[in-house]
Amino acid sequence: MTPILYSFRRCPYAMRARLALAAGQTPVHLREVVLRDKPQAFLEASPSATVPCLVTESGPIDESLDIMKWALAQNDPEGWLDMPPEGHDWIARADGPFKNALDRTKYAIRYPEEDPRDQCRKAAAFLHDLDTQLGEWIFDRPTLADYAILPFVRQFAFIDRAWFGAQDWPAVRGWLDRFLESSRFESVMDKYPQWQPGDALVSFP
Repeated sequence: MTPILYSFRRCPYAMRARLALAAGQTPVHLREVVLRDKPQAFLEASPSATVPCLVTESGPIDESLDIMKWALAQNDPEGWLDMPPEGHDWIARADGPFKNALDRTKYAIRYPEEDPRDQCRKAAAFLHDLDTQLGEWIFDRPTLADYAILPFVRQFAFIDRAWFGAQDWPAVRGWLDRFLESSRFESVMDKYPQWQPGDALVSFP
């Protein structure tokens, strides 16, 4: 069976899953989910009812990083999985403290007990550290770490693009700009209509 990917175009978790599937040219049938109107088939497939969810012959994969690793285990022509162990540490920092601070900056109204300025400073501290690590990539070539983290840096940058552009993170800004201007990013950001049962199959990538 061809796996089914439940996705949402703008979700950074779904974005990074699509990036890995595209890099590995791993075929799936894409179903675009509207989060305020989740279809029953998706709710039955996803244990957490969150995107992305990849339904495979052996069961659902409900975490975006696990989807990335699964896709690259099928085919990894660019060697994304061949990265230094520190790459996993960078991903863990991005998925943990950075994303936590990002959410409390971007969606401050949901966290009235938190000061969004303090949260923004926490996110900025991660980006400062990342800036010192980056050349063109986090390591000497693109790896899983770059493409696992970039969608979240994009999300943070777009909270206030002018403010972000004024920060002293030249390597981070260049890294993000190259990603946003790349054919790879463009290729995973096509718009799809909301999936409904009975719709024609949508092949991705």
